Amino acid sequence: MAGTALAAALLVLSACASSPKRPRVVEVQRQSVAPVPREKDLPLMLIGAEYALQKNDLAAAAQGYVDAAGLSPDPAIAEQATRLALAVKQWPLAKTALQRWQALDPKAVGVRQASAWIALAEGEVERAYAELVALAERPDKGRWRPVAQVLLGAADKSQASNLLARLATPERLGDQDLDWVAMSQLAFKLDDKALAERLSAETLRRFKTADDYAWSAQLALDRGEKEAARARYAEALKRDPESLRLRTGYAALLAEAGDNAGAARALDAGKQTDVVYGARAAYAARADDKPLLGKLYSDMQSDSSPRSGKRLYLLGQVAELIGKDKQAADWYRQVPEDDERWFDAGIRTVVLIDKQGDAEAALRKINELRLAVGTDSRETVDLYLLEADLLSRKAKKREAIAVYTRGLEQLHDEPRLLYARAMLYIEIDDIDAGERDLRALLATDPDSADALNALGYTLADRTDRYAEANALIEKAIKIKPDEPAIIDSYGWVQYRLGNLDEAVRLLRKAFEKQPDSEVAAHLGEVLWVRGDREEARQVWEQGRKKDAENKVLIETMKRLAS
Repeated sequence: MAGTALAAALLVLSACASSPKRPRVVEVQRQSVAPVPREKDLPLMLIGAEYALQKNDLAAAAQGYVDAAGLSPDPAIAEQATRLALAVKQWPLAKTALQRWQALDPKAVGVRQASAWIALAEGEVERAYAELVALAERPDKGRWRPVAQVLLGAADKSQASNLLARLATPERLGDQDLDWVAMSQLAFKLDDKALAERLSAETLRRFKTADDYAWSAQLALDRGEKEAARARYAEALKRDPESLRLRTGYAALLAEAGDNAGAARALDAGKQTDVVYGARAAYAARADDKPLLGKLYSDMQSDSSPRSGKRLYLLGQVAELIGKDKQAADWYRQVPEDDERWFDAGIRTVVLIDKQGDAEAALRKINELRLAVGTDSRETVDLYLLEADLLSRKAKKREAIAVYTRGLEQLHDEPRLLYARAMLYIEIDDIDAGERDLRALLATDPDSADALNALGYTLADRTDRYAEANALIEKAIKIKPDEPAIIDSYGWVQYRLGNLDEAVRLLRKAFEKQPDSEVAAHLGEVLWVRGDREEARQVWEQGRKKDAENKVLIETMKRLAS
């Protein structure tokens, strides 16, 4: 049977092979697809609107979205169209978009908000008021937020504050003290301080929460009543002593009043974080209060929470401030290499090792840091500057210059190294070499105010090339007109040119901005030469209080007043 089937199959195949049939032609029916008119192509409209938005062409984006909203049943597109039209203040376009949004999603909160916005813009105050009332009387917690957004966006702040006074009634504000505080803050932002005060006073009378006292303190501070502000902040902290926001606000208030130690103590209580520790350290350091710094150091040491790189670095800083240099170096060494403070910690470690008298160990640490940071980076420059500075402080000036030179050979006339070497050359009275470095720096950066000032001051102070010095400093002061060091140089070159009154005017200005000992030396000298010797002595005494060891001040007083 199988053989019979096989034979039959072969006969079929043979027949197909011997008499092939002509293939049947199938007629393909062509379909006509009409293009979508551009004004009906929703995807294209949306792409165009988004492209305009990415280009920050808000007007084109608004028009594109309004056109798209007319074709789409999606209320989100109508909402976006409305908001963009509001943003560009195209009120007729916004009304068109809003009508579509309202048709698609009539219960949306944003519909009423946009309606109020447009009404205000078109001067229909009562219609705006009706919409805002409806927003404010909703049952949800965030009911005042859209009201505040409309009023803050109003062009007429006085009109907006009048509306707020009508809206923010006790019945509408209810029993949520944060709503009362928020509306008082809104009144303040609308420049209606009287309304802000009335709402705040009523809030405090009704609720007496920490937030109420804190906002009342801010208003007292705005009135200039610092004692009242402190008292109210203290009351706020009694009610919520763990609030970091209240503690930092109170600390900032105390610091602004000059009580940095009080600011540090205000942060002492409550939960401690790296941010709080850092703020305590900053305030205590400003107060130069060693007991406070010591307590902070003890608190951080005893804190058993994980020590981040930030805290380890801060421990090192505070240890330095209280004179525990060895412990400070140990803390700095623990800062992990992947922490952003690791390099700065390494720099401080070098300084502390050198301070302990082990110059070789300090140099080894510098070389370790060099290997870690590579050969061409900001940190590499910092290390050359540090190494040279350590040598210079030991009166090894020529060795320090050799370090700068080595760095410049490696880093190809790097500006900071050129400037530092120039200053050191001038310090050792090699004026020509210092001038060469400064001019090399100016060749690559003609508008370097620091280099122009340094060269101008050097020529005025160490040579008789006063006209050239004056031109350099005039260029520098055009670039940095408020820089005290440049104003000081300008005053000094006027003195050299014999313009005593102008010199005094400029040097007084520099001394007001930066009352340091060197500016005091210059101002005192010009006053002395002009004949105002008692005032000169007073200025020098102020300089001595800043830095009694300043060489320029000591030399000036010895030369003129001894």
